[in-house]
Amino acid sequence: MMRLRANPVDVDSPGRWEAQLRKGALEMAALASLWSGRLYGLEIIRFLESHSRLVLAEGTIYPILNRLKAEGMLTSDWVEAEAGHPRKYYALTDQGRQRLLQMAGAWTNFAGGLSQLLEPVLFRQAQDQSSTGVTETKELSR
Repeated sequence: MMRLRANPVDVDSPGRWEAQLRKGALEMAALASLWSGRLYGLEIIRFLESHSRLVLAEGTIYPILNRLKAEGMLTSDWVEAEAGHPRKYYALTDQGRQRLLQMAGAWTNFAGGLSQLLEPVLFRQAQDQSSTGVTETKELSR
């Protein structure tokens, strides 16, 4: 009997898992960055860095913006800049606003459920760190 072997998982690679999590949220983040008004590509990148700690390269955001535009979620317009080259500004369409609202609701439900699941884990970690700190303090004072 032939057995299929699963690919080994790199359990020491939390960065890979976090990268996949972030990648899955980029479409929602791009839409959310435009909620208050139109921005050009580099402004979107800066907005995401300052408001969500997502650090993106230009090569990452533009394919997402182009796909969202093709799906009717965004519009774009070239605007002449006072200094420098024209900039392509992106804005949400009504359809894009609706998709963002749906995504935000799904994200909130998903994250809330996982938060409930992880609460005991994090509580236990805090307890363990607290008791470890107390033990170390007692040992130092002897």
